Amino acid sequence: MSDHHAELLRRIAGRSARVGVIGLGYVGLPLALLFEESGFPVVGFDVDRNKPEALHRGESYIRHIGAERVAGAFARGRIVATTDFDRLGDCDAVLVCVPTPLGRHREPDLSYVRSTAEEVARRLRPGQLVVLESTTYPGTTREELLPRFRARGLECGKDFFLAFSPEREDPGNRSFHTQNIPKVVGGMDPASLEVAVALYRAAIEKVVPVSSPEVAEAAKILENVFRAVNIALANEMKVVLDKMGINVWEVIEAAKTKPFGFMPFYPGPGLGGHCIPLDPFYLTWKAAEHGAWARFIELAGEINTSMPQYVIERTARALNRHGKSLRGSKALVLGLSYKADIDDDRESPSFEIIERLRAEGVEVAYCDPYIPVARPGREHDLRLASVPCTAEEFARHDVLVVSTAHSDFKMAELYAGAKLVVDTRNLMAPLGLGVPGAAGPEVCRA
Repeated sequence: MSDHHAELLRRIAGRSARVGVIGLGYVGLPLALLFEESGFPVVGFDVDRNKPEALHRGESYIRHIGAERVAGAFARGRIVATTDFDRLGDCDAVLVCVPTPLGRHREPDLSYVRSTAEEVARRLRPGQLVVLESTTYPGTTREELLPRFRARGLECGKDFFLAFSPEREDPGNRSFHTQNIPKVVGGMDPASLEVAVALYRAAIEKVVPVSSPEVAEAAKILENVFRAVNIALANEMKVVLDKMGINVWEVIEAAKTKPFGFMPFYPGPGLGGHCIPLDPFYLTWKAAEHGAWARFIELAGEINTSMPQYVIERTARALNRHGKSLRGSKALVLGLSYKADIDDDRESPSFEIIERLRAEGVEVAYCDPYIPVARPGREHDLRLASVPCTAEEFARHDVLVVSTAHSDFKMAELYAGAKLVVDTRNLMAPLGLGVPGAAGPEVCRA
């Protein structure tokens, strides 16, 4: 055991190790708060100066992370947030939580990982642990981070320590959160694994060591491939069963009564969130580099990315039955976030649905109590603000397109004056709308 190894373990055990978290978004902010709450001094880093300023005012820019939690943490004085990356040198552990998006041709975009690795490498000192948490293809930690750090003349496992531990955040989940979601950790060597496991065990209930960073990287990809493929199956079943006049939602409810061998997944207007729409393609890209073709993953991606267009086609047919065309009609998209009751709009299919409707000449508005103003992103800038969530507003439009099943939308009286609803989330049936003999708007499943 090197002196740096022993000293870092001692500082972790005494909770005097300073933890740096790079990227204060949906992954990094809860992680930084958890380490502060576990008694560690913490420095949070972000390139967006608005985030540190908001945090130091005791404000939260992520709805499910309450302002009281943020204010309490920053009032205790153990945590600071900054845009000054020179403070990385003060940290004993550096946890990297930056985005890993796709490029225009569905290729991995590691620009954030690489630029962050350069920032860390310039300030790397003996005795530091660096952990990459960003979801990526197997080999990224070894191929992208390790060479940059070795170039400083330091030896991994002796002078510094390197590991990969995939984030497993599920925004808005009331049962599972950063502290009680098991943490998979793969170290570059035995010493790196030991210090990384010790750090996470000081704040997280269960830590799962694995033999290498590649195993940890692949585990996260597998988790998201599993979900993407099964959602694609549910989406394909929806399209097929609709042509047969069969309600896919009722079929799923019947199938899930089987107590073994079946896990329910549900169709929707497409995939959203930072992980499931993107991460499987990291694996297909890396597989191709090795001469292997992940055909199952590619097929699932093809099905899932086709769903927004399916929604448009269903909307057009539903309007036609009302004697209207898409062009010139007024549509209200319900929900901009990618799942219910959160303010996370990353990769939300609602953006594509809105843009496709606009391209067809539709006058489009959206309603989302969680996102009052549509934020511009890498690919979308809607330049819209949410309309009020009222029956009067709903009645003003020719068609409502349910894209997100927010609890705010689960009130039958909201649809009293609505004419037509295209429902991608099975929101209407539990409200008694769209069923035989029911009053209210016509409901089209999509």
